[in-house]
Amino acid sequence: MNEPLVEAARELSTSVGRLRFKPPVAYVYNPLDYAWAAHELFLRKFGGGRKRALFLGMNPGPFGMAQTGVPFGEVAAVRDWMGIYTLIAQPKQAHPKRPIEGFACPRSEVSGRRLWGLFAAKFGTPEKFFAEHFVVNFCPLAFMDEGGRNLTPDKLGAAETEKLFAVCDEHLRQVVAATRAEWVIGVGDFAEKRAREALGTTNVRFGRILHPSPASPAANKGWAEAAERQLKQLGLW
Repeated sequence: MNEPLVEAARELSTSVGRLRFKPPVAYVYNPLDYAWAAHELFLRKFGGGRKRALFLGMNPGPFGMAQTGVPFGEVAAVRDWMGIYTLIAQPKQAHPKRPIEGFACPRSEVSGRRLWGLFAAKFGTPEKFFAEHFVVNFCPLAFMDEGGRNLTPDKLGAAETEKLFAVCDEHLRQVVAATRAEWVIGVGDFAEKRAREALGTTNVRFGRILHPSPASPAANKGWAEAAERQLKQLGLW
């Protein structure tokens, strides 16, 4: 069950594992590798069936998917709401300021807490949410500079993004095909643009919600209400 999603994720992990990145990138974490056990559980538990909407994030946050292997994977949401809990291994090279502590990570991923918090409040159980929705990241890698500062994929060099985005575009197409999604909703501008670029010739409908990052002043002023309003305006909710 859900084998196409699992195979697509394995293929993505292998493909991005072959890529090399120049400074300022000094460390690259691939949770589809060291946190595969949790990610596979997520895919097998919630990826089945046809999805009305696919929510697309950018890439793993240092205290979210980088720790738990689940997109926007705030520890409490993944462990307590989704019921996913497993041992997490270590990346091949870890920055001392960005340790991988798995489900023992004491930091909360604010973006994930907000996103999954909205879905939990709206649907109650994960089974009800995932019956028609799914969540995936465009890029599976987390990037850091020498000082341990998080770098997002849009900050990479042109030659590097061309190779990376080609692999990630193909994975997104595979996910949309496997889930037969009607909508792809970008969580933030970057994700919506990548979705349109990768899927422009398909029959998928596109939308966007405000990114829940605490770095966004707008997101700190009632993000859940704003996101729900945007989804209702799209006619999705």
